[in-house]
Amino acid sequence: MISPRVALFAAFVIVSALASPTRAAGPPNVVFIMADDLGFAELGCYGQKRIRTPRIDLLAKDGMRFTRNYSGNAVCAPSRCVLMTGKHPGHAWVRSNKEVRPEGQTPIPAAEVTLAELLKSDGYATGAFGKWGLGPPGSEGGPLQQGFDRFFGYNCQRHAHSYYPSYLWDNNQRIALKNNPPIGGHARFPKDADATNPGNYSRFKGQDYAPDRIAAQALRFIEQNKNRPFFLYYPTVIPHLALHVPDEALEPYLALKWKDPPFTKLKGGGYTPHFTPRAAYAAMITRLDTYVGRILDLLEKLGLADNTIVVFTSDNGTTHLKREVDYDFFASVKPLRGLKGSLYEGGVRVPLIARWPGHIPAGSTSDFLTGFEDWIPTLLALTGSRQAVPAGVDGISLADTLRGKPQAARPYLYREFAGYGGQQAVWMGKWKGVRQRLSRPNNPNRMKIELFNLEQDIAESHDIASRHPEIVSRIRKLMKREHRASAIFPNKALD
Repeated sequence: MISPRVALFAAFVIVSALASPTRAAGPPNVVFIMADDLGFAELGCYGQKRIRTPRIDLLAKDGMRFTRNYSGNAVCAPSRCVLMTGKHPGHAWVRSNKEVRPEGQTPIPAAEVTLAELLKSDGYATGAFGKWGLGPPGSEGGPLQQGFDRFFGYNCQRHAHSYYPSYLWDNNQRIALKNNPPIGGHARFPKDADATNPGNYSRFKGQDYAPDRIAAQALRFIEQNKNRPFFLYYPTVIPHLALHVPDEALEPYLALKWKDPPFTKLKGGGYTPHFTPRAAYAAMITRLDTYVGRILDLLEKLGLADNTIVVFTSDNGTTHLKREVDYDFFASVKPLRGLKGSLYEGGVRVPLIARWPGHIPAGSTSDFLTGFEDWIPTLLALTGSRQAVPAGVDGISLADTLRGKPQAARPYLYREFAGYGGQQAVWMGKWKGVRQRLSRPNNPNRMKIELFNLEQDIAESHDIASRHPEIVSRIRKLMKREHRASAIFPNKALD
């Protein structure tokens, strides 16, 4: 029989709990992790056999894995613009990489409404940690001007080519990384040095590994905001070239003794030399996996895991620089066609994993057609936001799909890319239409649309446009309708 004192204490605990709801009862936190140039098949949960990603694989086991997710674009800046503004590349402000001197990329204007601004208006603490690429420090496109309370990392994509830089940005202040000698992302191997001597590659290493610094600041942000809703945007620079990784991370892959010819870059383009490029690339991705694991562990430790939406994806597909990243060895995008810079599947179809315990079914898989423009309406819906989806947003809410409920198929997904010769693509159910080399006047077929049935031909190896003129006609109309001319990123064939 329960004593009156115990019964009274139990009643007090229940009443106190009802009167003082825990932090977990409030709006969910959002952790959005975006890898840089990570291919569709470079995670274990997407079929990777050589690269170890146990923590991200566990994230997929605990959440939902998408098989038809598309990045905002085929390279860094325009892809990030789609994510932040919810506008597809035919309407987005940034449509290709374009540098602004002395440091930074084309800024998104103040009038653009970003995901960070929307969540901040709902009372979220907002922090970005990694690579920005949407406006120089202090410009109207800078992260602190676009809704983030806190920023730490690289502002400029070019600066981010070195993982051992001489400085990083802490909000609008440069902080020196004094232990790093000048190590650029495009250094050359000395002509008089022996390329078979691993000691001659030490000149391309530093001591202060920037991704370690950035990951530590992301964890600190969570600690500092554990008692309020927060939005952590973590656009890591890994595994974008150059091949820079600490020795202790490299050692497990060196033990595998892969055939791994050095990348010396004595001639031609490319990034910084490395003695074992295959091992280095794999080690970089596993290092990212470790950072993801630390975030998940901290959420668990703080009792926040059940009330945090965690999203993992990549800004585009694997780099096309094969001497540095052997995408055939790793089967980085197989069975897809194309790599970074291409609107064929391998350039834009990327991993997407989402976890929210008790809301997103664990161990689930979805083939719903998704894109970066969907995250503004999706997160506003999932967080119970007071904000309306801004006018001009092209995305749709994925809330029903994420909750395991039926959702009507989207009518189409649109992509265009002003770089790499100019490209357009439209997805409609199983159909995909692609145009290539639009900005090259000597291409007599630049307005030709290739058509693929992705259900039967995921490798885009058979153009069946001649068999389905009615489908091609619908795609052509969409391509014309969804493209809006841009003075900054013109395309004469379309404008």
